[in-house]
Amino acid sequence: LRSRPIGAASTERGPVTGATIDRPRGDPRRRVAGLALVGAAVSVAFGVYASVHEPSLETPYTLGFTGTINLKVWFATLALLLAGVQLVTALRLYGKIALPRELPSWFGPLHRLSGTLAFAVSLPVAYHCLWGLGFQSDDTRSLAHSLFGCFFYGAFATKVLVVRAKGLPGWALPVAGGAALTAVVGVWLTSSLWYFTTVDFPGF
Repeated sequence: LRSRPIGAASTERGPVTGATIDRPRGDPRRRVAGLALVGAAVSVAFGVYASVHEPSLETPYTLGFTGTINLKVWFATLALLLAGVQLVTALRLYGKIALPRELPSWFGPLHRLSGTLAFAVSLPVAYHCLWGLGFQSDDTRSLAHSLFGCFFYGAFATKVLVVRAKGLPGWALPVAGGAALTAVVGVWLTSSLWYFTTVDFPGF
């Protein structure tokens, strides 16, 4: 983390000088709200498609597992672990924890890679949920799982937009990232944990 240069002005996103200051247009809070609305639209689009699409009930791939469901619960578990790595690396990069004491140069790339991989391994899971099963609301667990799944992609979209935007409040990225992490945890609790505790474990 960089310390503030002597004589530099300070903003919510870090130290700047008069020569480098970037003045984005519009109220930063409104811009955050706009990005959140984009994410909400993504979530709603996923939910609407899953609701109106006729489930195919296909199990198109297993990738070495005994079934598509087995693949999904373990891919969701891997996504949760990768999200945990991103959380820990983010806390260290922002100075919220002090371990490791010396910040390795690869922490930044690891943080970005873990997020990218978490998103990537979620795609086979989401594809089967949307195409094969549709929006499930037969019981509380299924409804919660469907909602968390749709919410994750909206939160992820918002997070990506926040990362790319300039001049936003300092709390915008942690909130967006926290929302995405919450969704991942919710998806895992209502799918993988349920499967492991009521159907089969390890269930490869």
